[in-house]
Amino acid sequence: MTDAVGTVLFDLDGTLLDTAPDLGAALNRLLADTGRAPLALEQIRPHVSHGSRALLRLGLGVEPGDPAYEGYRTRLLDHYLRHIATHSRLFPGMEQVLDHMAANGISWGVVTNKPGWLTLPLMDALDLTRHAACIVSGDTTDHPKPHPAPLLHACRTAGTAPERCLFVGDAERDLVAGRAAGMTSLVALFGYIDAGEAPHTWGADGYLEGPLDLLQWL
Repeated sequence: MTDAVGTVLFDLDGTLLDTAPDLGAALNRLLADTGRAPLALEQIRPHVSHGSRALLRLGLGVEPGDPAYEGYRTRLLDHYLRHIATHSRLFPGMEQVLDHMAANGISWGVVTNKPGWLTLPLMDALDLTRHAACIVSGDTTDHPKPHPAPLLHACRTAGTAPERCLFVGDAERDLVAGRAAGMTSLVALFGYIDAGEAPHTWGADGYLEGPLDLLQWL
């Protein structure tokens, strides 16, 4: 990147926030409701970035189109919304990164595929909304990631050209979207990446072992 970074855009689950404990607890409440045994958080964690669909596939073996899918999805997300920020926190080191950006005039925002009715309560509960230059949810634009539209919308909202944005995510769709939007795109290796995935093949511009590694890009 030749221009100074003006804005850093983060995926939410598995990049800015460690939300796996609350999403895992919601899945286990649903499993208990249906007479199934709970799953260990370590088993659930790699699936969290892929949303309710991945969690329902893991826990109940159902997919969209299954007659029971929508009912299970509603119950899962109801459980989650009721406990949306019980254990969810910024990843260790991320607060220092946000403080550094604030001190140096670099804005930040969120671009997530999580629906707005979950994204905004979570951001509010952790007192992050007032600090974000933009919050783009999965239903903010006509197309979620990997389409570049949410990222370009975030740029317009933050008032920063794409070439002066960094985008950080922990899923391949994040890197596809970032490249299509013309942004420098980084993989959060500390996020929810399954052992069977190969993030070094995603075409990223860089890799972050932890949040503090982002400082070298700023």
